[in-house]
Amino acid sequence: MRQHPYDHQWRERCERQQRKRAQRFSRDREWRWRARHRWHQRWHRHHRQFKHSLGARLIAVFIVLACASSAILWWSEDSAAGLLWAVPALLLVTGLAFGAIRHMVQPLHALALGAEAFRRGQFSHRVPVIHRDEIGDLALRFNQMAADIQAMLDGKRALLLAVSHELRSPLTRARLHAEMVGEGESRDALLDELAQMRDLITALLESERLGSGHQALQLSDCDLAELAREQARPGVDLHVEPDLPLLKLDRPRAQLLLRNLVNNALRHNDAARGAVQVGLSRAGNGVRISVRDFGPGVPADALPNLGQAFYRPDAARTRGEGGVGLGLCLCRLVAQAHGGRLELRNAEPGFEAAVTLR
Repeated sequence: MRQHPYDHQWRERCERQQRKRAQRFSRDREWRWRARHRWHQRWHRHHRQFKHSLGARLIAVFIVLACASSAILWWSEDSAAGLLWAVPALLLVTGLAFGAIRHMVQPLHALALGAEAFRRGQFSHRVPVIHRDEIGDLALRFNQMAADIQAMLDGKRALLLAVSHELRSPLTRARLHAEMVGEGESRDALLDELAQMRDLITALLESERLGSGHQALQLSDCDLAELAREQARPGVDLHVEPDLPLLKLDRPRAQLLLRNLVNNALRHNDAARGAVQVGLSRAGNGVRISVRDFGPGVPADALPNLGQAFYRPDAARTRGEGGVGLGLCLCRLVAQAHGGRLELRNAEPGFEAAVTLR
């Protein structure tokens, strides 16, 4: 049978229409899939923003509390004994809301503890990140700030140690050359200035070593009564309680502590009023060291600053008379490294420094 000439064109037209319908269906399906995907993305974005937003969660808690309270009051109006169960239900809902809000703001307490640790100089402390919200972001910034400050302090400490070490060699050579100079006042003054520079460098090195706290110590059994007797000299009255316990201390640092306290007291003591009083007494499982002079004391506004590096209450004093302000700073660092605390107060008359070591 002969094929009609239009049959081929009709089939091609049908096939084109089917392809167009298939393409249109594919485009519609792709458009629906994209719309659904955008909706899911938008929902997840809003959910993530809500989850990471403290304000949004607080608003949600208040809304739920208001709706629950309104529903309880509305249902309680339909029964005569509605108040009997409405009041406990309201208290329960309020307690649940309070617990939820307290859980949300709990990281604020951790931030307060972290700020207190940073104030004490404990920059190794890290604030725990409890929630990934605004408070969590603030905790991360706190931790980054502490890490940056610690890195800055470590760099400063390393630089100061390197400079102090490098200064020792030329200072030693300068002292050797000064000793070859002929006898006279100039030679004595030069040697005295070089000795002060040597003591300053030694104090700087020791203060930086003690900056690492307990890690800088080499502990061994130490008899503080024996170390105190080494400080016996004219103008010093020693009072040592018998049978004091042996303590695990760094002996050279304990010697440095006693020597600086006694020298500081002798420097400011008024001998006409009495000798410097050095006392050792038992304090629980430890030993309390007290050193008192009968000098003019310290102005009340200067007491909080004593023990800071290079601080001197009387700015008019020269280095030869009053030191450079590192003696009490070293005493404070030694006490802190051993787990103690340097206590400074005016004794009226005089001044007293005390440390309890365990």
